[in-house]
Amino acid sequence: MTGAEGFRFADDPLADPVFRTSPQEPGDGPAAVCRDVVKTYRTATESVTALDGVTLSIPRAQVTVVVGPSGSGKSSLLRLLACVDRPDSGEVRIAGRRVDALRARARRGLRRRQVAYLFQKPGANLLPYLDAAAQVRLAAALRGARVSDGEIADLLGRLGLESRADHRPGQLSGGEQQRLAVACGVVGGPALVVADEPTAELDTAAAERVLTAMEDLAASGVGFVISSHDPRVMAIADGFVRLDHGQVVA
Repeated sequence: MTGAEGFRFADDPLADPVFRTSPQEPGDGPAAVCRDVVKTYRTATESVTALDGVTLSIPRAQVTVVVGPSGSGKSSLLRLLACVDRPDSGEVRIAGRRVDALRARARRGLRRRQVAYLFQKPGANLLPYLDAAAQVRLAAALRGARVSDGEIADLLGRLGLESRADHRPGQLSGGEQQRLAVACGVVGGPALVVADEPTAELDTAAAERVLTAMEDLAASGVGFVISSHDPRVMAIADGFVRLDHGQVVA
């Protein structure tokens, strides 16, 4: 099967070993769930409630876009979903496992297996001294997945990076770097890929190729959750989470 911009996708992506779910966690159910989540940041003079009773579910195999004005709590929500931060109260579950109840070491282990985080700056997602194939191989190994060289080559080919397998990030364009980050994000079948404004630093053509990759790779069973104001991102969304003053609004 051939997708837009020459990307190639398997006829049955759910059966593709490149996207198989890590054996540590079940592959069904939502990618992530928040229940009555509250997150407050305190300074010497004040406290600010970034999230105020947030309840939501992020499905697998879909692209969910988080929208809202500046200061609405989008970044705080992404940090909780990426297992970087913990709520003050409420529950956060990733792949069915309750994250807020875990100690730091166990939370890091769950994040490594089940979550990928894509930064806004494409180069921030990659190690400068590894070529593209090695980046994907390392991501799979950290996730506890065994992926062959042929499977890595196939994944890079689907993202239009087949001729860049031996290139380091400094030899890639911003769009190629971000597509490589997507490859590292989905390899091994994590439950969730969290992306913070992934198209903000890309030109139109590069952004469209990255979004085409995300949209089609979501069919592997991975849930994508993206914070963005970009209308191009909105166009590929299967669903939205709208935040305002730390609350989910209709």
